Amino acid sequence: MPAPAGLGIEVLSVPEGTPVELDLRLEAVLEGVLVTGTVSAGLAGECVRCLDELSDIVETTFQELYVYDDAAHDDPDADEESDVRRLEDDLVDLEPVLRDSVVLALPFQPLCSQDCPGLCPECGAHLADDPEHSHEAPIDPRWAGLAALQEDESTVQHDPES
Repeated sequence: MPAPAGLGIEVLSVPEGTPVELDLRLEAVLEGVLVTGTVSAGLAGECVRCLDELSDIVETTFQELYVYDDAAHDDPDADEESDVRRLEDDLVDLEPVLRDSVVLALPFQPLCSQDCPGLCPECGAHLADDPEHSHEAPIDPRWAGLAALQEDESTVQHDPES
């Protein structure tokens, strides 16, 4: 089946319309229909450290009971917002269950590799491409005035016109 829109999180999701493979088993039980299945889909997103594109596959399982929508199976204590899923004219709506299953199986912070160094916090350089990347040690703001005086003094000493 094609993937519905919004199947994922901000940084990693199943692109809309890409194929989602479902392997389902439907069993008739006293209360309704028990649906057990596995979901497999391709993912596209970006690494949260270095922002490189990444792709992966999500595989997850689910099991959900869909109760009959008739007076014999109505629960007078249940409200409209309950977690009970109902058959609708002998049809099963799998999208909410599929969405819950896939989104909960996704990593909270996807990485291109477990040892991804990310980006330099000062200049944004890609640290995987330049592992020796460094910057001069920052000057303590309390000594910044003296550093400016030292720079002025060094330019006066090297100036041939003085």
